Amino acid sequence: MSTTLAKKETLERKWYIIDAAGKPLGRTAVIAANLLRGKHKVDFTPNVDCGDNVIIINTDKAILTGNKMEQKKYYRVSGWIGGLKETKARIMMEKRSDYAIELAVKGMLPKNTLGRNALTRLHLYKGNEHPHAAQKPEAWTLD
Repeated sequence: MSTTLAKKETLERKWYIIDAAGKPLGRTAVIAANLLRGKHKVDFTPNVDCGDNVIIINTDKAILTGNKMEQKKYYRVSGWIGGLKETKARIMMEKRSDYAIELAVKGMLPKNTLGRNALTRLHLYKGNEHPHAAQKPEAWTLD
């Protein structure tokens, strides 16, 4: 039985668009991470960057289920002593909803050069408009 392995030279990247309005943030991030990684393709190879470009629109209308809006916290460290800052998910979704989705997708990608390169193909927009109409993105529905 032979196995076909994808090569970077023969790779064709497509563009997908995901509408996050009314959808859970985590489910949207899972779909985006799988598309960025290329796991939906039949010739997926774990050590080759064979993913596609992903556009996520309406990030400000994504929802968090349960009590996550008040209980979930995002942490960052300034590097100074006592420099740990925390932000509630409600404030993060009001001010920087695109960054909240980016952090969720980043956590689902591998922590190496494949993951860092895949994250550069993620495009996030708070509104309904995006400047990538020339690439003819296909709509991807969340199942």
